Amino acid sequence: MSARLNVNIDHVATVRQARRAPEPSVVAAAMMCEQAGADGITIHLRGDRRHIIDNDLHALRQVVTTYLNVEMAATEEMLKIALDTLPDAVTLVAENPDEITTEGGLDVRSNLSVVRAAVSRFREANIISSLFIDPDPQQIEAAHEAGAQQVELCTAEYADATLGARANHTEGAMRAAQELRRLREAATLAKQYGLHVAAGHGLTYRNVGAVAAIAEIQEFNIGHNIVSRSIFIGLADAVREMREAIERQG
Repeated sequence: MSARLNVNIDHVATVRQARRAPEPSVVAAAMMCEQAGADGITIHLRGDRRHIIDNDLHALRQVVTTYLNVEMAATEEMLKIALDTLPDAVTLVAENPDEITTEGGLDVRSNLSVVRAAVSRFREANIISSLFIDPDPQQIEAAHEAGAQQVELCTAEYADATLGARANHTEGAMRAAQELRRLREAATLAKQYGLHVAAGHGLTYRNVGAVAAIAEIQEFNIGHNIVSRSIFIGLADAVREMREAIERQG
């Protein structure tokens, strides 16, 4: 059985926010993704509201029929929003106001008490708690100590090594193989701790197969590449193509 695919629709909202216009609708995008075979919808509600805004979350909670995963920082503001809207899952992420996109995994080890408290509140509300972390054994151990139910392994380093000309150079290929090994070992360790394992960040149709071949990875959260591809072939077909790329596994 292939891993689940949650489609991140943040960048549908990015296009809308460029003009502060009503379109494109993230609700329509979510419904189309579900109809095309997505197993869930992922959004990131950032502190600066650069794409997804509060109204989007409330609207999506009403219409998403599969699985709604909300990425957010572990701030009191965000925790209150999550507990008010009750998504199916919350993924805690590191967040820097000046970053273009999420730059790496959450340092759970250094923020253990904060993360543990947030996870406890989510679990009391029957919200699945997930932590977006680098594929590092210490972070996986800390995620387990915090009581999380899932980790999402950051695939940014692997994805970067597979981009463009770098993928065809010996150095790039070696780096990609090294990062793939890190992901495989991290997924195995997380599974041993009883954690569900997801993965995401920077994955594309061209590089997702090797990660999907890691049996312990049960879920992918992919957005930018799907939305980019949708410009040329439409959103439904873009979702189907990614679904097929995951199922091919390499």
